[in-house]
Amino acid sequence: MLSLTKNKRFGKMTARACILGAGMVMYAHSAWALLPIQHWTEANGARVWLVESPAIPMVDVQVDFDAGARRDPPQQIGLASAAAAMTSKGVRAGADNQKEKEAALDENALGEAWADLGASFEASAERDGFVYSMRSLTDPELLAKALALASRQIGEPSFPQDVWQRERARWEAAIKESDTKPATVASKAFAADVYGKHPYGFQTTAQSLQRINATDLQAFHKRYVQTCAARVSIVGAVNKEQAQQLVRKLLSRLPAKSAGDCAKLPEVPQVKPLAKAVEQDIPFQSAQSHVIIGQPGIKRDNPDFLAILVGNHILGGGGFTSRLTQEVREKRGLSYSVGSGFSPGLDAGAFVVGLQTRPDQAAEAVKVSREVVKKFVEEGPSDEELRAAKDNLIGGFALRIDSNRKLLGNVVNIAWNNLPLDYLDHWTERVEALTVNDIRSAFQRMLQPDRMVTVVVGGKQ
Repeated sequence: MLSLTKNKRFGKMTARACILGAGMVMYAHSAWALLPIQHWTEANGARVWLVESPAIPMVDVQVDFDAGARRDPPQQIGLASAAAAMTSKGVRAGADNQKEKEAALDENALGEAWADLGASFEASAERDGFVYSMRSLTDPELLAKALALASRQIGEPSFPQDVWQRERARWEAAIKESDTKPATVASKAFAADVYGKHPYGFQTTAQSLQRINATDLQAFHKRYVQTCAARVSIVGAVNKEQAQQLVRKLLSRLPAKSAGDCAKLPEVPQVKPLAKAVEQDIPFQSAQSHVIIGQPGIKRDNPDFLAILVGNHILGGGGFTSRLTQEVREKRGLSYSVGSGFSPGLDAGAFVVGLQTRPDQAAEAVKVSREVVKKFVEEGPSDEELRAAKDNLIGGFALRIDSNRKLLGNVVNIAWNNLPLDYLDHWTERVEALTVNDIRSAFQRMLQPDRMVTVVVGGKQ
């Protein structure tokens, strides 16, 4: 049975969670206003993007650094992800503005502290970015405590070696288990062929993890997590002055540097286009064959992005209405599901067609999928297909911004890719303005159907 103290704590946590959850619904009524994005640069070099959303007393914050998986050293693949995972495992002892000694906190103490606040804090390593995210109510006392705790995790992670050894063993076991699945085998083979030596194709292995220790995690953090390199996106019930105070507190445990002191990071080589078609047929004991077809695609800041987005909705991203679904599933019954997608980033992420099918149908499924892609690249969509895609995407625009968290994702997208501050305001009209020729021309610039990677895994011994 819970003690009285724990009951009170649970009640507070439940009430706060209800308010935070309600924000996901209540914000939908104000999202249509598309509140203007404010942008400025702090004296410490941190760049800030703010959307004021006063409807409910909460705030969502995301801090991004150019330190994702593409920055991993070739011999230490997984370093960025390891540093992110270890952020929640403890903070070292410190002093808040040199006034009060703070005790070190282990992973259990950190978890309990966030639970008591009814707030959340996470760190993650994506393909391009190293990310911290925080959500809290804006009650002054609660927010101050949340920011103090988050600032410690950002600026004073302890990276305990014994905990890292434990987590590394778990990760190695997960990799070993995942490698028994045909989908993993297919994905890894495809990435290696599409990206070659580019970091987007790097794969974390047990061997690369063994080359990472706590000292490496500390060095990674020191090099990449700097105030002058931070991009901070904020959505919530705070004004600019409050946001400035929030950012300064959040980054206060990092060494003080100005924008001019930020060391320039080395350039990451661009993803190279394929010189020729590549085919792999990998034997694997499985009931179905896993098929992946594709090639390097598009960077997120490419002017063709919206044309590619709309075109892919027609080709394979629109579910049952897409061409791939109609030709591969509906007309021929070759697969239960089939689709296509682009994964744009700071570099050219891959274009992918993916499906599963019976081994005896794999060759035909590959043939039909290739033909559909080739025809779409050559001819583009019909007028009717383009109209339907526009109606669907524009009609669903509200679902892209119907919560603080979704709007934050859009703000991050603008911040990370240096898009115009009014990007969301003009999104629907830019989609509406696209023509059949715009789609066809964009796809012809992006895709070369005769130079794609095809990986088939499964159904053979």
